[in-house]
Amino acid sequence: MIYKLSISLVIVCVAGLFIAAHFSSPPKNLGMTGGKLSPCPDSPNCVSSQESSNKHGILPINASGTNSQVMQKLEVCIEKMGGTVISQNGPYLHAEFRSNLFRFVDDLECVYNEVDERIEIRSASRLGYSDLGANRKRAEKLRNLFDN
Repeated sequence: MIYKLSISLVIVCVAGLFIAAHFSSPPKNLGMTGGKLSPCPDSPNCVSSQESSNKHGILPINASGTNSQVMQKLEVCIEKMGGTVISQNGPYLHAEFRSNLFRFVDDLECVYNEVDERIEIRSASRLGYSDLGANRKRAEKLRNLFDN
């Protein structure tokens, strides 16, 4: 009896995670505010090149060229990484990445500063607390792909 109850509880939890991940809506803090990307929350599942703390901070991506050239290259790199570009408006790009198992959605935002020749980047999980470093790895992978 306890075995069946335990199995049922696990199935319900897995189904709940899958449903929550699949139907999570984009956060309201996407985009630019005052010329900057939104700050990361206190949870460790977010990184941003506009954060100074070791917990959330990463370096921006060096880039040069016109806005159109940089955005096109970013889109190619994101698609190679398995992401989906949701929107691109001027120097701003929003993409989504889904985890393999539960299909959790992470949002990636990039803003190209043509004058400073850099791409500001923010990658954050929609749900949960920890991402086991997935957003930091994604940002670094994007940097490596973009540089090559």
